[in-house]
Amino acid sequence: MESCSFRAATAPSPFPSALSSSSSSLRAPCPILRFLRPRKGRQIGVRRRASGFDTFPPLPGKVFVDEAIGAEYGEGFETFRMDGPLKVDVDYLNEKLQECFLQRIRHAMKPDEAFGLIFSWDNVIADTDSLKLNAWRQLALEEGKDIPSAAHVRKSILHGAADHVLRKVLYWAKEEAKMEKLKARLIELYYENLFKLDTPVEGLREWLDAVQTAGIPCAVASSLDRRCMIEALDRMALSKYFKAIVTDEDDMESIANRFLSAAMKLDRKPSKCVVFEDDPRGVTAAHNCTMMAVALIGAHPAYELVQADLAIAKYSELSVINLRRLFANKGISFMDLQKQIIEKSPPKRRLTVDTIF
Repeated sequence: MESCSFRAATAPSPFPSALSSSSSSLRAPCPILRFLRPRKGRQIGVRRRASGFDTFPPLPGKVFVDEAIGAEYGEGFETFRMDGPLKVDVDYLNEKLQECFLQRIRHAMKPDEAFGLIFSWDNVIADTDSLKLNAWRQLALEEGKDIPSAAHVRKSILHGAADHVLRKVLYWAKEEAKMEKLKARLIELYYENLFKLDTPVEGLREWLDAVQTAGIPCAVASSLDRRCMIEALDRMALSKYFKAIVTDEDDMESIANRFLSAAMKLDRKPSKCVVFEDDPRGVTAAHNCTMMAVALIGAHPAYELVQADLAIAKYSELSVINLRRLFANKGISFMDLQKQIIEKSPPKRRLTVDTIF
């Protein structure tokens, strides 16, 4: 009988009990962020209390930064096994995460379970654009500044790096010290708003109910801190739907690497996964990983999401049958390299006297 040693070694269950209601009291709380406002020349500091001691690291997660798409030309990431480090990329996972004998039997009877769904956090699970806008507006109020209402300014503050926005768009900071101070306060304000978030994107819970009934495993991928992510999912009552999460602690250097890590945790080949994204860069990252991409129209208009395999305005437009149709033409999609085979005709046989008679 076939074995699944690769899965056992590299894809352990990331938090089988961390998101269950029975174990919520055992889980360490999200770090308490205490903000020291500048008084009489004091600089802003961030105190993070966790596990009974105070430290002063930067705030967790990567917020207001430009992330690389990743997975171009077979890029991957390094993970660790008992026998040493292992380089993981798209082709490796598609080859190694083959279905075992019992899985093939089960998936033959329940084909939907062969898929894996990966949800991005931003504007797919929660309306993070509102969190970012509120953080920028609060920062502007504290600094006595105004944010122009132009469309390109709004797009920059929602999707651009904080350094670029502060220096090139809003012109709020020229000196490096001022830049770092404003960036630190901006992230503080973002997390203050995040701690109040308790409502998911409209229709998401109903869609996850349908997916859970079909037995399709789900993961959520984000650059946020793990504890804050788990608590946010708890507040939105979404914890039970996700088998795996990928967060800042997984140390993924690109969007595509987060998707590959999620596929590995779900024990599904990348080519059998569907990514739910709202950003064209995320759609590109999914395709670089040989994954299908479902785009949510909203943060970006429909014409910017034409590369997605399916674009929807809301989750109520989806059904499980839509996922099957995404894979109906397996092997013919644009992300698969096709080889042209030129058939050679056999050589003609020369007739001689012996062959005639």
